[in-house]
Amino acid sequence: MTYPERAARRLRLPADDRSPAAARAAVRAVLAEAGLTELLDETLLLTTELATNGVVHAGTDINFTVAADPIGVRVTVTDYRSGGIDPLDRTLYDNAMPEVTAEGGRGLLLVDRFASSWGTTHDATGKSIWFRIDRDPDKPPAPRPVPDSGAGEPEPDLGQLAALLTVAPALQSRLPVDQIVTELLARCHDATAADGGAIEYDAGDGTGTQIIAKFGDVGTAAVAVPLPLTAPANGRLLLAGEPKRTWRPLAELVAERVALAVQIDRMRTDEQRRSGWLTYLAEAGELLAHSLEEHLTVALIPQLVVPQLGRWAAVHLTGDGAGLRLAALTHVEEGELEHLRTRLEGAAPPLAAALTSDGWTGMELPVPRGLDGIAVPLSARGATIGVLTVGRHADRHHSSEERAVVADLAKRSALALDNARIHAERQAVAHELQAALMPGSLPDVAGVSFAAEYLPATARRLPGSGPGPVAGTEVGGDFYDATELPDHRLWVAIGDVCGKGAQAAAVTGVVRDVLRVMARDGRPLPRALELLNATLLEQPGDLRYATIASALLDRDRGGSVNATLCLSGHERPLLLRAAGGVEWVGREGTAVGLFPDVKVNPEEVRLDAGDALVFFTDGVTERRDGVAMFGHDRIERAVRGAAGKSARQIATALLEAVEAFSPESPRDDIAILVVRCDPV
Repeated sequence: MTYPERAARRLRLPADDRSPAAARAAVRAVLAEAGLTELLDETLLLTTELATNGVVHAGTDINFTVAADPIGVRVTVTDYRSGGIDPLDRTLYDNAMPEVTAEGGRGLLLVDRFASSWGTTHDATGKSIWFRIDRDPDKPPAPRPVPDSGAGEPEPDLGQLAALLTVAPALQSRLPVDQIVTELLARCHDATAADGGAIEYDAGDGTGTQIIAKFGDVGTAAVAVPLPLTAPANGRLLLAGEPKRTWRPLAELVAERVALAVQIDRMRTDEQRRSGWLTYLAEAGELLAHSLEEHLTVALIPQLVVPQLGRWAAVHLTGDGAGLRLAALTHVEEGELEHLRTRLEGAAPPLAAALTSDGWTGMELPVPRGLDGIAVPLSARGATIGVLTVGRHADRHHSSEERAVVADLAKRSALALDNARIHAERQAVAHELQAALMPGSLPDVAGVSFAAEYLPATARRLPGSGPGPVAGTEVGGDFYDATELPDHRLWVAIGDVCGKGAQAAAVTGVVRDVLRVMARDGRPLPRALELLNATLLEQPGDLRYATIASALLDRDRGGSVNATLCLSGHERPLLLRAAGGVEWVGREGTAVGLFPDVKVNPEEVRLDAGDALVFFTDGVTERRDGVAMFGHDRIERAVRGAAGKSARQIATALLEAVEAFSPESPRDDIAILVVRCDPV
């Protein structure tokens, strides 16, 4: 539907800095005459963009048309130089009114965002860009202005000027700060008709003064008004031309509004930056918390710093003496690493001296000569374990906010390093204690061979590490043992003590030592288990019990091995025949340490050449993959392929099958002991 025009202006504007102001004046007059002043903010904004793009950035004359009807306003900007152009230049000339502005494509993006509709046309008069803004039908129409009956146009008072120079909050919330400032300066231009104007701004962050909005040629400023900004930021509003008495109050009014817009944007940016730093520190802390290896943790710290907080970063750690050693570094430029390494190695002595000196205050240390940045001690649990040094940015020094972030990151890093060291110490202690609970070596005798595998809960064997204990940070309750007795018989045992850690280690030591002593003393296995049961019951504390599978092995002259097998609440071992047959052997008995009386049921088992007894703890059968358990059938399948092979091959085949059953680390200790009758 077409509506009749209420008001219109058609102008031909030259390629001159003053033309956008003339276009804005035409828009203001038409909207006032049509009673559509509620559309003024958006229409002036888009008019400024298209008119400035045409006459200032593209350097062309333009035809400018603004027409208002009862429901909205339409603005059309057409390039004026449409005739007399060589066809070879037509492509270049069509781009005189580009699809995007010379300021990075903001013009038509704003048009698309604020206009009700818009488009481009090509006709005999040239190329046009038009937009239309319609009023909200739910809002009452603005009152039409009362015509002035006086002979001349009255000078507006400051209240009217304040309204003229105020961008509506709804529009401000949808515009970036540079666009708001540009619009405010354009309105100042409308009100003063100055030859030139600019907004200078210095954020106080070391980047220097920048011009964030401008029209015309400022040259020598006739009026300079400071922007009322909070330190360290500062700025000025400049107007050039023949000053009038209203310029300064108008400039001060605009300066207040510009400062307000800048301050609001600065607070919003600061809040976003602070939120970003908090997220950064939280993510860095999480990464550091997941690393329990000291060398990995120290290598991670500089990677977390660069490039967010500086061009390079380094970690020096304390050693056995009083000095520091360079432990890790990184640089945004790979080619600078070796040169930086030399300087940082030379910086270790002065950094170490600074740590022991009382001449510095606060969290930061003096940065050694030749380095430009900040140095922060790495302190955790009352001890200083090193220094974090961060190089400055390429174009500026660290801000106070960045220094605080570095200090916070240093605390988190120091705690992570200290945790890694504690973990390493616990791991070393657990390894030593676990090794002490296992036999140093298995017997090497003619006619019988032994092999064992041990894997603590939550541990995983590293590729190529070979057989033997792999320690976690806690001592497990599983154990195995084998020894040759004075009468040339052999004694073997495997067991599982309730619990983990120091308490389980203490009980394991008691169980292993008592059984060894009893076996060496020639006590029958049932009697040895009864005495062990009494010993455990005498120990203080609850739940000090164990399950044990033990056997006495006697070699006969025919090359066979006769085994007397006793089970005390333990899994039955598997008898693997040389030809591949399998048989579960042994009779169940009572676990030791639970009841005053134990039930022991010895059973005789004969091993011929190539046969093997496979002992294991419940960490094998109860190995889980989801709800499925490894179980006894998988043990049979795992060892059948190694039938007739060496004890070592049988033990390895079973352990590999158990590990491959689930991608998760073991939840319980795994112990395997294989006894094989070898051909003589």
